[in-house]
Amino acid sequence: MALAIFDLDNTLIAGDSDHLWGAFLVAQGLVDGAVYARANDRFYQDYRDGTLDIDAFLRFALSPLREHPRDLLEALRERFVDEVIAPLMLPAARDLIATHRATGDTLLIVTATNTFVGTPIAERFGIAHLIATVPEQVDGRYTGAVAGIPAFREGKVRRLEDWIEAHGETLAGSTFYSDSHNDLPLLGRVDRPVAVDPDPQLRAAALARGWPILSLRG
Repeated sequence: MALAIFDLDNTLIAGDSDHLWGAFLVAQGLVDGAVYARANDRFYQDYRDGTLDIDAFLRFALSPLREHPRDLLEALRERFVDEVIAPLMLPAARDLIATHRATGDTLLIVTATNTFVGTPIAERFGIAHLIATVPEQVDGRYTGAVAGIPAFREGKVRRLEDWIEAHGETLAGSTFYSDSHNDLPLLGRVDRPVAVDPDPQLRAAALARGWPILSLRG
């Protein structure tokens, strides 16, 4: 069996779950509305521009997990997935996943999004294996810090290598689907990199390197 690896945001879903979660928290009044919204938008633009300070972003994005009760956050997350994410789950992405599943490939999502947000989304897609940024917990409470290496850029490669070693897998025959130039390090490691509705930088790289370009948005 080969690995079929999927980015999450703007690949399997028509949006960015981290950014959308931040906007959802603003709408629910859990964060300082205008200030938080501006920072959320600025970090997202930095990500798209390729200038994101991942440590600064994670301090910002994980702080609500530290500041609010876990049961409240989990109830809000359920609403978020139902109301915001479910409508953005692309039918063509489900079909692509089903095709790989039917051929016996091992399905894996690798995303910079944190596990608090990403885990229920992966479950909705029926994908059991998830590599994502892990929020640190101490005695069952989120600290606002990160545990281990963020699954971002070269961090995705390192986290995937660790996962492969732990699971006895290999990159032989592997495919990785992504929309973002931030994923060029991992795209360059797999046997079959596929640009999915790519941003301009990734589109240019895919054309230059002869990589397939795919749209899941019809």
